[in-house]
Amino acid sequence: MTSLPSPSAKKLGLVIDLDTCVGCQACVTSCKEWNTQGYSAPLTDEHTQGAEATGVWLNRVHGYEVKETGQDQSRIVHFPRSCLHCEEPACVTVCPTGASYKRSEDGIVLVNPETCIGCKLCSWACPYGAREYDQSHGVMKKCTLCVDRIYNENLVVEDRQPACVKACPTGARHFGDLGDSTSKVSQLVAERGGYDLLPEMGYKPVNKYLPPRARRDAATSAAEALPKPDGSAFDRLFQWADRMLSSKRASAGASDIDHSGKLEG
Repeated sequence: MTSLPSPSAKKLGLVIDLDTCVGCQACVTSCKEWNTQGYSAPLTDEHTQGAEATGVWLNRVHGYEVKETGQDQSRIVHFPRSCLHCEEPACVTVCPTGASYKRSEDGIVLVNPETCIGCKLCSWACPYGAREYDQSHGVMKKCTLCVDRIYNENLVVEDRQPACVKACPTGARHFGDLGDSTSKVSQLVAERGGYDLLPEMGYKPVNKYLPPRARRDAATSAAEALPKPDGSAFDRLFQWADRMLSSKRASAGASDIDHSGKLEG
């Protein structure tokens, strides 16, 4: 079985905001497009036009209906799922050939297709369902955090991030070093109460999820957005302007009515 390296100070991973993810699948398709020609290439598809279509997707998005706490209404929460690059990944320790391994320099979990025998032990050990078996090639595949992008010096700095992060139109996906408490992703987790998926399993996933914010009643939200009178000089000025404009509108409306009481024109 495969042993794990000593814990690395650098822990690259994703922070996914469940509040702003709209389930558009942009992360899914961009991941497929990049990785079908990159480190995990190819990502096969079979019978794409049939009822039994199969294929390899390293990132998937599921939708769940969730009832709002203390309210009668519910909402749809979109839940992206991919490898969480755990600090203590069971998928690595069960691998009989060492094909599944964790990098000591940045904590990324990868699969070496040259030594993978497709035994599927890693997929059985992973509680997150993050492993994909490629039937065409007989090997396991998974999210690589786009390792061939984030270190690619031929790309401009802005593009050295996972394809899913780059493609997200709502900014729901964030990438960075979660081992650095001062990094933007670590600060985001601290501010928003980011959490581990299935922490009771003890695998210590590096990727974090930010919980959906509670939705406020629409009428209450609109009322709270209106400015409140405070008796200031600006407040009195606006009240005066409102009275003047209201009186002008009333006068203009009256001039459009003839003596017979009918509207002119």
